[in-house]
Amino acid sequence: MSSVEIFSPASTVTKPTEKKQLELLAPAKNADYGIEAIRHGADAVYIGGPAFGARHNAGNSVEDIARLAEFAHRYHAQVFVALNTILMDDEIEQAQSLIWSLYEAGVDALIIQDMGLLQLDLPPIAMHASTQMDNRTPEKAVFLEQVGFSQVVLARELNLPQIKQIADTTKLKLEYFVHGALCVSYSGLCNISHAFSNRSANRGECSQMCRLPCDLSTRDGEVLAENEHLLSLKDNNQTENLEALIDAGVTSFKIEGRLKDISYLKNVTAHYRQQLDAIIDRRNDLESMSHGRSEFTFTPDPEKSFNRGKTDYFINQRTALIEHFSSPKYIGEKVGTIVGVGRDFIKVDSAKAGKTIEFNNGDGLCFFIDGYQKQRLSDNKTKGLRVNRADGNTLFLTDVSKDLKVGVELFRNFDHQFDALLSKDSASRKIMVDMVLDDTEQGIALTVSDNHQHTVTIELEWAKEPAKDYAKADANLRTQLGKLGNSDYRLNQLQVNCANRWFLPASVINGLRRDAIAAFDEARINGYQRPLRGEHDKEARFPQKYLSFLSNVANDKSREFYEQHGVIQMEDTYEKNQVLTDAPLMVTKHCLRYSFNLCPKEVEGIKADPMVLDIGKDRLKLVFDCQKCEMMIVGSNQLVKQ
Repeated sequence: MSSVEIFSPASTVTKPTEKKQLELLAPAKNADYGIEAIRHGADAVYIGGPAFGARHNAGNSVEDIARLAEFAHRYHAQVFVALNTILMDDEIEQAQSLIWSLYEAGVDALIIQDMGLLQLDLPPIAMHASTQMDNRTPEKAVFLEQVGFSQVVLARELNLPQIKQIADTTKLKLEYFVHGALCVSYSGLCNISHAFSNRSANRGECSQMCRLPCDLSTRDGEVLAENEHLLSLKDNNQTENLEALIDAGVTSFKIEGRLKDISYLKNVTAHYRQQLDAIIDRRNDLESMSHGRSEFTFTPDPEKSFNRGKTDYFINQRTALIEHFSSPKYIGEKVGTIVGVGRDFIKVDSAKAGKTIEFNNGDGLCFFIDGYQKQRLSDNKTKGLRVNRADGNTLFLTDVSKDLKVGVELFRNFDHQFDALLSKDSASRKIMVDMVLDDTEQGIALTVSDNHQHTVTIELEWAKEPAKDYAKADANLRTQLGKLGNSDYRLNQLQVNCANRWFLPASVINGLRRDAIAAFDEARINGYQRPLRGEHDKEARFPQKYLSFLSNVANDKSREFYEQHGVIQMEDTYEKNQVLTDAPLMVTKHCLRYSFNLCPKEVEGIKADPMVLDIGKDRLKLVFDCQKCEMMIVGSNQLVKQ
């Protein structure tokens, strides 16, 4: 007969010095992806719900999200639902109902863009300010905190001093994108997709017009570029800046990619988990937001997952070559140069690739037909190759293209062996526990605890009889108590305080361990508490009194919110505005004058005259605001009707 005593973390206890908690936030295409993200080290995941998410094709049922939340909370990890589109008046009631369903499903927070949601009758669910809100000033962050937000997704364009300035003025948790595709526009300030295709980025239907080839010319007609992907950027990679971001005040490190495949999710999440763990392990002021440690069956390498090259964007001020004019596709890692071409094979010199390259049967390769130039590529088309059989650096191909010549550089965009590892179970996540075995008057007691103040004690009535062989009994005791198998736990330390080694059959020890772990599971689950939404200060003043269409006000509840907080005039959002002419369809920090060495701040005697951008048959004007170091793409709301 056994009894259980549970120590609750809510009980009075002396807490250790509080550490800064870091959150690795991973994307979840669906619940199964989210579960894998947590196994691979994510402290939180963000996922789309059944509607109103900024990735229209990444929706999920409330039931699936509930399943994900149940799994996440085992590790005290969190689930955020992206409900970050602007809403029309006839969608408000549906959104309110959905939010209640998500709260009841166990969701920890909502990522929102539409301020009208704050005017609804909602559960006490935490709110995060989407990057679609264009969060880049201390004043905006302070206001968001005043109206109840607990976390803010910062604009990707911010640099370290700007982030620190925001951190110094607010208690909001600061979330920052550290990896993945970059929107060339400030998020929320892009209407180019809607203008061309009637698919609104603010409604989750971005057509990615920015990835199309364009022509660039001066207003005098001088052609600067033809058929290049002038608005396509390299992908974000902040691996080298993580500690600087921590010191600037970032606590949530976000990976982009709710539409990416499972190998990308596993690989990139594991990479950043290792990077953050290395920082946490050597600093005593930091800890992970969630519980448990992940171990991997592969060596994470973000170069092996989809990327368009890498840039750290503006985090260390403006730098050259943030763009990816060559192609919006995944080119892959450079693996060598062709040194010989046969009837069904090529020979590759991989010495100049910068690392040892091992080719595999089934690898996918690609190359630029007209060659590769480091500084500028004029939309050279790529061709793909499939390796049928690899014999060292001699690669037998399924098809030898006539464009394969000596001197052509090869890139690998599919590593078959690496992908095979990721297609299997590739990570496990374990929470370390300590065990203490004590004597009691009626028998023995097993206590299980972790380093998060969860403790349970199971008592077992047992007639204590000394074992005939002390050493054998001790070894058996330790072996059986350490068998945590497929549970979420791994034994860290076992302390045996018994006066002797009692005769305890393996079945008895195992039963005691199972009961203790089951009770410990329950204690940890019951000990998890979801974050709550902050108070909404109705007297807080919004930093602006006048809002243009770029503020994306789309419904009466949103208007009501802004009016309540001091805004006296606002335009309809672009999707509803019928009278706009010469409207900035995109506002971006990416500057084509800078890219083509025509920046007035860099080149003496140059003026920031407008330029012309041709996308297909449509002509747009580029206007430069050198004081803000920004570029605007100007058009009208009539483009889609032409």
